[in-house]
Amino acid sequence: MFTFFKNVSREMKKVTWPKGKELTSYTVTVISTVAFMAVFFTVIDIIITQVLNLF
Repeated sequence: MFTFFKNVSREMKKVTWPKGKELTSYTVTVISTVAFMAVFFTVIDIIITQVLNLF
């Protein structure tokens, strides 16, 4: 078990973490994508509900 955590620690030192500007860009991208998908599925749900209520 100690060998596993030692290897994890060694690999984590190789990771390059994003800088502030990159992190901001990635965060905005993720939030806007999630917001778009939420709106998209809400609109699709409303359309399907309206179509099903016609029958």
